[in-house]
Amino acid sequence: MNVEQLFVENGALLKGHFLLSSGLHSDRYLQCALVLAQPGAAEKLGKAIAEKSSVKPDLVLSPAMGGLMIGHEVARALGVRHYFTERAEGSMVLRRGFSLKPGEKVIVVEDVVTTGKSTKEVFEVIKAAGATVAAAASIVDRSEGKSNLGVPYAALWAVSVPAWKPEDCPLCKTGVPAVKPGSRTEKK
Repeated sequence: MNVEQLFVENGALLKGHFLLSSGLHSDRYLQCALVLAQPGAAEKLGKAIAEKSSVKPDLVLSPAMGGLMIGHEVARALGVRHYFTERAEGSMVLRRGFSLKPGEKVIVVEDVVTTGKSTKEVFEVIKAAGATVAAAASIVDRSEGKSNLGVPYAALWAVSVPAWKPEDCPLCKTGVPAVKPGSRTEKK
């Protein structure tokens, strides 16, 4: 499967000046929601991630919003349930009656990993419940392998997309306004 081609075909590889959820800036944005809006593509991506999984989990857990659809598709391919975390007062939490059991093996599935911050926040929810972080996976690894999640990690597409601290951003220095296409709303 050519993941990059799926992004191009679905207009999901955006160019401009973007403020990422990590607080970093970039000149490109991977809008996974545009790819995942296509049920056939979402199913194929979910199956591909499930095939890369080195563990059979009890559960797939994803951070909302970006990980919702792909997490569900991975869980479906693995034949396990899917839960998601949400932000409440700045922290990732389980809501909606979701709870983890001590000892459960959990895979965290995201759409894109850049710094790994959201993924690691979900790890903390899992650990606090006494469950086990078995692995992590994503459609896209923007970190170029630098995220160091501390667990087995698989991505379908590793891509080098520059990201800068705001003070180092060449687009900010030229006055190009940044837009925030992601789901996280708190300021960085």
